[in-house]
Amino acid sequence: MTLDYDIIVIGGGHAGCEAATAAARLGSRTLLLTMDMGKMASMSCNPAIGGVAKGQIVREIDALGGEMGRITDRTTIQFRMLNRSKGAAMWSPRAQCDKSRFSEEWRRTLENTENLYIWQDSAMELLFDTSTERPCIQGVKTRMGVEFSCRAVILTAGTFLDGMMYCGTSHAEGGRAGDAASHGITESLKTMGFETGRMKTGTPARLDARTINFEILEPQYGDEKPAKFSFSTDTQPVKEQVPCFLVYTTAEVHDILRGGFDQSPLFNGTIQGIGPRYCPSIEDKLRTFADKDQHQLFLEPEGLTTNEYYLNGFSSSLPWEVQWQALHTIKGFEDLHIYRAGYAIEYDFFPPTQLHHSLETKLVSGLYFAGQVNGTTGYEEAAAQGLMAGINAHRGINGKEPIILQRDEAYIGVLIDDLVTKGVDEPYRMFTSRAEYRILLRQDNADLRLTPLGHEIGLISEKRYAEFVEKKSAVESLISFAREQSIKATEINDYLKSVGSEPLSQGRKLYDILMRNNVTFETLRKVLPKLEKFISKNMITAEAIEEAEIQIKYKGYIEREKFIAEKLHRLENIRIPDNFDYFSMNALTIEARQKLSRIRPTTIGQASRISGVSPADVNVLLVKFGR
Repeated sequence: MTLDYDIIVIGGGHAGCEAATAAARLGSRTLLLTMDMGKMASMSCNPAIGGVAKGQIVREIDALGGEMGRITDRTTIQFRMLNRSKGAAMWSPRAQCDKSRFSEEWRRTLENTENLYIWQDSAMELLFDTSTERPCIQGVKTRMGVEFSCRAVILTAGTFLDGMMYCGTSHAEGGRAGDAASHGITESLKTMGFETGRMKTGTPARLDARTINFEILEPQYGDEKPAKFSFSTDTQPVKEQVPCFLVYTTAEVHDILRGGFDQSPLFNGTIQGIGPRYCPSIEDKLRTFADKDQHQLFLEPEGLTTNEYYLNGFSSSLPWEVQWQALHTIKGFEDLHIYRAGYAIEYDFFPPTQLHHSLETKLVSGLYFAGQVNGTTGYEEAAAQGLMAGINAHRGINGKEPIILQRDEAYIGVLIDDLVTKGVDEPYRMFTSRAEYRILLRQDNADLRLTPLGHEIGLISEKRYAEFVEKKSAVESLISFAREQSIKATEINDYLKSVGSEPLSQGRKLYDILMRNNVTFETLRKVLPKLEKFISKNMITAEAIEEAEIQIKYKGYIEREKFIAEKLHRLENIRIPDNFDYFSMNALTIEARQKLSRIRPTTIGQASRISGVSPADVNVLLVKFGR
C-alpha cells in the first residue's frame, strides 16, 4: 500500500464514482476517499435515473464511456421514454431503479477497476504547495490522521460539507439521514481565497407498502417495449417491470400542512440556504400555488425486495407529526406507517464561476470541483461533472489539453458552460430549454456525437467502438437506400390513406415519403417488401432504424441548427488573454468590466453569455481581439 497517488477523489457519490473510474481507467493511480463503502453512489433522494434533459445527460455519459447508463440498465425495475408525443428532441429516457442494487453494482464496478483504490475515511483538510506563483494541490489529510499525497484532487463532497439536517424545530449535523457531516474542507478552501455559500435541498418521507391501499390508487406502468440507457450491447432492456402509482393531495391535506408553517425552518428563518425552485418542497408548493386544492404525487418503489416507497413531490421539513397527520388524510394512506420523516438539508457550495471549463479551479492548480459543491442538483448533473473532472484531471497531470465540450456538442457542455459562465443563484437543474441546440442534442444520437471522442481519449473499448461503427454504417446505408429507392403510387397509396396522408399522384422517392407525418419505417416494412428485404438482409437493428428515421424527418431543422452553431463558433475561436485588464477599456460598461474581471472568460463566445455583458460590449471586445 502507498500513501502517494496520481489523483484523489473526495466523495463516493455519483460525481465521485464517475470521476474515480474515469481517471483510473485512463491510467492514473486513483484513490477514492469515502465515509461509507456501503453507500457508493447512494440514491439519497428518489430511486430513479433520467427524466427530461437528465436522460439525455445519462446517454451522453454512456456515449463517452462513463458507467451510469450501464449500471442503471442492470438495476432498472421500470422504464419510460418521456415526451413520446412530442418531437424527438424532447424524448427523455427515465428509469426507476432498485436502489440497493444500484449502489451494489457501483461498488462492484469500483472494486474491480484497475488502478482504483478505496479508503474509508473522512477528508478533513486539503494540503497545498504555496511556493509557486499559482498554488497547487499537494494532498489530503483525513480524520484518522492519514496524509495522502497526490498531483490532483477532485472534490465531490455532495451535501456533506458542514451539512445540517432540519425536521421542524429539530436539527442535527449530517450529510444525509444516518451519515455524519464533513468538516474542515470548507475552511481549507477559504484560507486559499475561495468564495463559499449555502444551499438547501430536501427529501420526502419513506412509506411502508404494507400499510398502503394500492387497490384504490391509479397505477402508472412502464413502456410496453422498454428501451435502455446504454448504447453498449453489454446490457439489455428490463424484462419484468413494476408499476408506480399516482396519488393526490387535497384541501384537507393542505390545511394540516399550513398549520405547521410556523414551525417550518424554511419559513421561520432557520434555513438561510437557497432551495431548488424546480424541485420545491410541499410547503413551497402551497405558498407559491395557494389557489390549488390538489397536487399530484408519484408513489415510487425503492426496490424489488423492500417495502419502502418514495413519495415524489412531497419533500418536506415540517415537524414529523404534521407530515404524518397530513399523509394519513391522503386517499389510500389511511392506515399508513412511515419508515422515516422527510427533512431538509443545508450545506456548503462554491460558486462555480471560480472554475475553468475543465472544472479545475482558477485559484489552485490541480484542484477540481464536481457535483453539488458546484451548486447543481441531481444525480445526472453530478455524474456528468464527475466524468469530465476525472478525464481532465488525468489529462492535466499528463500535460494534455483538457476536453471541453461545446454547447452544440452535448448537454454536458451546456451544463458546464452555464455553471462556469453564468454561475448559480439557486441549485442548478438541467432542462431542454437551457440548450439552444436541442435538436442536435437528442438522446438517440448521443453516441454519434460523443463515442468517437470517448474512443479517442481511451474510455471506449475497441469492441464497443466496433459496435458503434457498425450501427453508424447501418444508419447511413438505410438513409441511402431511402434516397435511391423509388416508390410507385400504386404501391403506397392505400397505406398513405390508412395513416391519414394524401395519396401520391406519381411515384416518389422513399426518402420523401418518410418525411410525412405518421409515416414510419416500422409500418412501411409491412407494405413494401423491398424495404423489409433490405432491413432483414443487412440485419439493421431497431435502434439504427429509429436513428435513420429521425435524421430523415428532422433534416431541415438539423441543418438549420448546424448552420447557426457554425456561425457562433467564430466567437468561440477568438481568445482573450488570461490576464487582460478589462478596466483599461473605457468603452465597456462598468457592469461588463466588473463581470468580465470576475469571471475571466477565455473566449468572446463565453464573454457574450455572461449576464450583464451587452451586445455593444461584445462588439467592443471584437474590435479589440477579433478583427
